Amino acid sequence: MKNTLLTFLLLSASLTASASSPLTPAQEARVQALVQETLLSHPEILIAAADKLDRQNARAEQESLKKVLSQYGDFLFHDPHSPRIGAQNPKLTLVVFTDHNCPYCKKFDPYLEKIVEKYPDVAVIFKFLPWRSESSMTAARDALTLWRTHPDQFAKFNAILMAKKGYHDSASLEQAKKKAGVIVAKPDAQSLETIQKSFSVAEKLGIQGTPATLIGDEMLSGWIPWEQFDATIGDALKKQ
Repeated sequence: MKNTLLTFLLLSASLTASASSPLTPAQEARVQALVQETLLSHPEILIAAADKLDRQNARAEQESLKKVLSQYGDFLFHDPHSPRIGAQNPKLTLVVFTDHNCPYCKKFDPYLEKIVEKYPDVAVIFKFLPWRSESSMTAARDALTLWRTHPDQFAKFNAILMAKKGYHDSASLEQAKKKAGVIVAKPDAQSLETIQKSFSVAEKLGIQGTPATLIGDEMLSGWIPWEQFDATIGDALKKQ
């Protein structure tokens, strides 16, 4: 493998050296044939290159994530207008970007209550990204407004919103309020401001869909089975 890589590197170096004096068509064809022959005979070269690229991309993404966390940490972890459940002084904080009309968010949401019950040192913060429809925005603003006026009622109301199959409409939103036994004040400018800030920070984090969960300083994209999520949180706690 080392000899093969050395040969390939020498071939690449010769191409670079000859860049100042263009190859003839025959020479260029011969070089292309040699490169193709080398790669076909030794595909491990491509595998090694792909692995290196993956590692470089992972490091770049991690550095970018740390930069965003440093710049927007207060909003992500300490915003009083963002709903939260679980520990008051957590060892590990999850920031969940979610949408009340997202089917995978609906599957993921029950995990959050379970995880804070199982791990007393974990807190969950909700950031709403109402991308899907007008009712997504209405539900998000209702939930945020309720959190600010009656925070103790948020968890039940949010769970009922998430439990509905399919998209919400005005009737289902009113039904959710009745079922939760809550009266939601007219959403104010603060609820919209919180959502707009969530959109902005989500974009900087590279979030392109929901659910997306920030687990400490690592990002989990999408839904995963409960057993995998539970193990992920357990491992993250061990690192704290």
